[in-house]
Amino acid sequence: MLAFFSKEDETRIIEAIRAAERNTSGEIRVHLEKKLNKDVIAEARDTFAKLGMHNTEARNGVLLFIAPEAHQFAIIGDEGIHQQVGEQFWQEERDLLQTYFRQGDFAEGICQAIAIIGNKLKAYFPYLDEDQNELPDDISYSKDV
Repeated sequence: MLAFFSKEDETRIIEAIRAAERNTSGEIRVHLEKKLNKDVIAEARDTFAKLGMHNTEARNGVLLFIAPEAHQFAIIGDEGIHQQVGEQFWQEERDLLQTYFRQGDFAEGICQAIAIIGNKLKAYFPYLDEDQNELPDDISYSKDV
């Protein structure tokens, strides 16, 4: 699991997050989970809370939660962004990721999804001069990784 992403892939993903967040007050995180103990959505929601993503001022955090060994993933958006974009947007992002994941191009799929999510966040939560990066940009990993 530690080698799921190469160092180059990790760097690309983190840079994609930073590029997206330069244009929005929204926050994007990527998390890899080694083992699912319950439904992927429930695990993603738990991780969202553990990472403090619900603590952003505008409630505009987005989590890309990936469980490679289980071949499952979820995208969770906080209430601020979810109210703006609705369920269809998240389904489109899931479909995009699924297409890339089926081809084995995980890092590229994540980078593409981050760019689209970043653009959507920018539309509803544009970057303001007083904005601060409320959450780390690095990829988080389950403690079992």
